[in-house]
Amino acid sequence: MGYILRVEHLKKYFIKKEMFGSKSITVRAVDDVSFSLKKGEVFVLAGESGSGKSTIAKLILKSIQSDSGKIFFENQEIDDKKENLAKIRMNCQMIHQDPYDSINPRMKIGDIVSEPLEIHNIGNKEDRRKRVIEVLQEVKLEPTEEIVKKYPHMLSGGQRQRVVLARALALKPKVILADEPVSMLDVSIRAEMLELMQELQKKYNISFIYITHDLATAKYFGQRIGILYMGKIVEIGPINQVLVKPRHPYTQALIDAISEPDPNNLHSERKIRINEPADVDVYQGCRFRARCPYVIEKCINEPKLEKISDEYFSACYVKLD
Repeated sequence: MGYILRVEHLKKYFIKKEMFGSKSITVRAVDDVSFSLKKGEVFVLAGESGSGKSTIAKLILKSIQSDSGKIFFENQEIDDKKENLAKIRMNCQMIHQDPYDSINPRMKIGDIVSEPLEIHNIGNKEDRRKRVIEVLQEVKLEPTEEIVKKYPHMLSGGQRQRVVLARALALKPKVILADEPVSMLDVSIRAEMLELMQELQKKYNISFIYITHDLATAKYFGQRIGILYMGKIVEIGPINQVLVKPRHPYTQALIDAISEPDPNNLHSERKIRINEPADVDVYQGCRFRARCPYVIEKCINEPKLEKISDEYFSACYVKLD
């Protein structure tokens, strides 16, 4: 199985200035991140809010410019040349977290789904109309002839997210970046949306980068996972290995935060209790050390990703049993 997308040493820093005053802070949103996506694979990027997940997606699609690093699509480096940008944006589509903000409320559903086809000059008007009907049926939005005439406010939140999925599928992409695609949906319909995405992913052998903070859905949908903390990947590997026996304290803390419908868990002791952040330079050494209960003197030096087993790497001096 070959790699369809590779990210190498990607960096993006932002300058954050105080509202009143001259002090500024450099935020290392994405700091030397590398990973690969196999053809037909679902790779999960997981971490808490602010860890850099969505920024990585924007960097891949070139909607924002990286400070350094390389992105390869089908073994070709994607730079700022017009033809390369067109290739990545046609073959890599995005599903945003909030369907309310990601589609134009003034456009009809048919026009929203056909817009990518028009931008890339695919087919004539009749061809585009047929493709719109086809993808709306694929995402189970029926009756399609009625749906295409409606505006977004006339649909439910779940239906709007299906429209976003249909728009992403319209160009027959090879890669879909799904940024928290079910977090804005009611719990009752999250499973339906995940099952639909999984069905379409297998049917068309689409490669997914699934961005989430929810490890429960990640385990259901993903095959490999990269755990992000403050712009760094701290653990990466097959999802069943990483989530069943994590080697990094931060991964274990994320697992402990998963809610399970078991009343006995109310009184169970968590394996990892994150400490309150200490007043230290978070970009010096291990970034988790200010909150880690297992911190040792060696953590003042930044740990590198070390091989645990085949395709499994962790960046921690203290390995969990």
